[in-house]
Order: sequence, then C-alpha cells, then structure tokens
Amino acid sequence: MSNSLQLDEFSFSVWEKLAAIGQIGVNELAAELNTDQSKVLVVAQEAADSGAISIAEENFDELIPTGDAIQLVNDGLSERKALKLLTDADGELATGDFAKAAGQAGIAVNDVFRWGIARGWIERDKQGVRITDAGKAAAEGAQDADEKALLAANGNAVSLLDLEDGDRVKKLLGKRGDLAKIKSRVRRTLSMTDQGKNLFKAGISVKKERNLLTPDDLRSGLWREITLRPYDVTLPAEDVRPAKVHPLRKIIEQTRRAYLEMGFTEVVSPMVESSFWNFDALFQPQDHPARDMQDTFYMDEPATTGLPEDAELVDRVRRAHEDGGDTGSEGWGYKWSPEISKQVVLRTHTTASTIRALAKHPEPPFKTFCVGWVCRNETMSYKHLPVFHQVDGIVIDENASLASLLGTLETFYKKMGFKQVKFKPAFYPYTEPSVDVVVYLESRGKWIEMGGSGIFRPEVTEPLGCKHPVMAWGLGMERLAMIRYGLSDIRELYQGRIEALGEMAMAQ
Repeated sequence: MSNSLQLDEFSFSVWEKLAAIGQIGVNELAAELNTDQSKVLVVAQEAADSGAISIAEENFDELIPTGDAIQLVNDGLSERKALKLLTDADGELATGDFAKAAGQAGIAVNDVFRWGIARGWIERDKQGVRITDAGKAAAEGAQDADEKALLAANGNAVSLLDLEDGDRVKKLLGKRGDLAKIKSRVRRTLSMTDQGKNLFKAGISVKKERNLLTPDDLRSGLWREITLRPYDVTLPAEDVRPAKVHPLRKIIEQTRRAYLEMGFTEVVSPMVESSFWNFDALFQPQDHPARDMQDTFYMDEPATTGLPEDAELVDRVRRAHEDGGDTGSEGWGYKWSPEISKQVVLRTHTTASTIRALAKHPEPPFKTFCVGWVCRNETMSYKHLPVFHQVDGIVIDENASLASLLGTLETFYKKMGFKQVKFKPAFYPYTEPSVDVVVYLESRGKWIEMGGSGIFRPEVTEPLGCKHPVMAWGLGMERLAMIRYGLSDIRELYQGRIEALGEMAMAQ
C-alpha cells in the first residue's frame, strides 16, 4: 500500500471509526456503522494484509438459553425436586421406592439420576438413592452455577468467559438442550497499527463507488468522480428459496393426478370409522390380533355407533363370518358379535373408504381410490408413526384378473417415476391371490417393497352385493415420499424444518 492511499466510502468509514476509537470488536464496529460484520471483516482483512490493521482472535463458548429456561429453573429442575423427596425420607430411599415416589410427583427419574449425580447432589448404589452433603446444601436453597447463569442471562446469549464458573456451567449445560445450547464462538478485535495511523494522518482520498449510474449522475457530470464497483462472479450469492409445496403434499397430489388420469374416481370417508366397515366388511375375524388395543385406537366418545341401515347386508356379513353364508366358504366358525362390530375406531386403512364405495356401487364397471389419514397404535420410530397417509384403490370388472391388477399397478408406479416394477407372492386375509409391489430404486441400486394388493375374496365382495372380481390394493404415501426424497427417518416429513424444505428440489 503506497503513501497515497485511496479507499471507497465504506472502507474509509471503517478506518475513520477505528482511528478515532483505537481498538474495537468487529461486532461492535459493525453495530456502530449499522452494517453487517462480514463487510467490516472484508475491509479489515485487506488492511491487515498490508499491515495497517491488526486482527486479534479469541475463541470462547457462548451460552444460549432456551425460551423457557428461566421458567424451568424457577419451577425447580427434576434433580432439585428430588432433593425434597430424599430430605423428607431422612436422606435415603430404596431405588424402587424412590422411583415410585418420583413418578407420583411427576418427576423425571432419568433426569434425576443423570443430572443429580453429575451435580454431586445424589448418590446411587445397590442399597438405594441418597442425598450428599452438596445435595443438602442445595436443598437449603444454594443455587448451582448453571442455575445462576441462566437466571443472570435473562434469556440473552452470554459468553462463558463472563460467568463466575464457566467451566462448570459448560459441564452441566453442554448436553442439556431443554435449558440451553453451548456454541463455540470467535471474538475478533481490531486495532490500527502504527503504519495504519501514519497512513491515515497522511491523508486518504475517498473514491465514490456505485453499482450503477443514475440519470442525475450523467446530467450533472458526477459520473466522472464515480467508480463502478467490479463484480466477482465467483463469490457466493444469496440463496433464494421460492415457495414450494410440502414434499408429502406433493406426493399425494401426484398420486391423485395419476389415478384420475387413469380414469378412477376419488372417494372420501371420515377418519373415525365403525369396526363394521374397518374390519368386519373385510372378513377380518373379530378375534384377529390387529383388533387389539395395542394395534388399533378405539374411541371413548362415542364408544359405539350403529350398524348399516341395510339389515340384509349386515346379516350377509354375519353369515360370512360364522359359516361362509352363500360364498362357498366355511367362514371363521365362531359366533359373530354385533356389539364388537359397533365399536368406533380411528380407521387403520383407507380400505374402509373403498369398501364403503364397493357396497354402494357393486356392479361393474367401477374403479375408485381414496387417499387419506390412517391411524395405528405404533411406537414412534425412524420408520413408523401412529398417524400416516395411505392410498387404496379398487376396480370392479367382469374380466378382472391378477394380470390386469399387475398391469394397473405397474402403470401407476411408472406414472410416479419408477421405471422398473415387479411383484412377489404375499398373503393378506381378505385377498386371494395376493401380491406385494416392489420397485427398483436407481439411486440406491436396490428393490424396495411399496405395498400389498390382490383380488378380494368372495367372503368380502358377495355379502356387499358384488358378484364380480374386484382388484384391490393399499400403498403407503410416507414410504413413497421417503424414497423419492432420500430420507432415512419418516419423522423428517413432519418436523417442519424450513432449512431442510428449502434444500429440496422443486422438480423431483
């Protein structure tokens, strides 16, 4: 940098402030100039490369409290509440007794054992759970370092360097996301060197830089004093995220469009369904394991509902269960209960919708589908949710066969973008024959099972008044969305993370 220094207007403002103040943090200087710290750093780095400005860096950890951290501390953390239980029990309880008492008091036992022991408040061994001397002091009101820090922060981010016992705060809160996050930060401080001070005193010429010239600049002749800023096309630009349809909603709408283009009509029915339409009409025995409460959600209000008004239809379903009726089957050989059939459930499949449609339109030609919510009492995991989407379809055709079923499903999946589709034998209680649909996922180089299908058994169709073959299938929407978008956890579809949604391609 020569003795005759020329700067643009913003760079000059940084030099001017720094010359007046002497030393200042990048964040503070950016606030003084009402600008972004990255712009200040660019100017500072250019000056530092020439020896005019010195940049000192200091690494530190920052405490960022959660929105309800103060409330949780004021209400009493689980391990602090546990101190009272132990104090009231003369300082010690058997592990089982402690767990029972904590459960009755609504105290999270795992949190007590994890954080109470980490703090040194509680000891635990084969004999039981006991309070320590440090725990006795805490029970009398002594606050630990992290509690003090959260209350002092008052919801604001603070440096651990500014706290009385930052190391202990980090130890206690480093893995406690319900209270705070600890993030590594870098504090940069700028100061002008002697060389920089001499250059500033010698005088700096300021050049006016603009992105473009205005008509006034041209008329007034000011354009002669203006330097157009150069453009560096290699610099990263700001990401622009256009509005997008949620990926799961997009899959659902693509599914609907595919079926409508194939000539299907769409039907809907409520999520709250009777056991008659959800189970009995599908020839599922009333003692089937899928009807147990560990698999199905039953309603308390209303707990029961009426059977269909068509008494003859109900009787035909009853006979199909008991002795096969006129279907040629032997049935299940038990006494069918209308009371069980009246139970109200959250539907476990959208087949409940298509089976209702079949009862209303038992004559061919007829083909319909339903996309909607279904519920099953599943433990939430990376591949299961208690509430998810399913698409069901049926086709009534005098000439329907397994071959036409496979052709229909292959057409659907090719419309959904899968080039290779194959089928394998399967078993389902209300279809015979039954097959599973398998598609080839090119991105993973393997075959993925998508859902089940088959030809409804006569015990399903004939009690509903249909004497013709009926093709039927049920396929999961979330599974299709996970495959399409390369997700490994089904919960990612419902977490609503704007950043993740922004990264998803619009055309996929």
